[in-house]
Amino acid sequence: MKRIALLWNVVKRDLQVLLFALRHPDRPGWLMPATAVLALYAIAPFNIAIPFVGVIDDGVLVPMALHLMLRCLPVQLRNRGRAY
Repeated sequence: MKRIALLWNVVKRDLQVLLFALRHPDRPGWLMPATAVLALYAIAPFNIAIPFVGVIDDGVLVPMALHLMLRCLPVQLRNRGRAY
């Protein structure tokens, strides 16, 4: 349970930084389409057809992709988002 709580805290912090970066005028051009693709992947219909695999998939790959997207952001934008 501690690992799940730790993962949730990391994902929550990453989502806050992502939302800040999406609203910021200096965001990179790739950020909006990458966020849309990640959101579509997270709610893909095949997750409903194969529930167990879909939950594991969303619980592992989506947070990893989100964290990777934030690591690709410019440092100053990432730091401002964390302070936000």
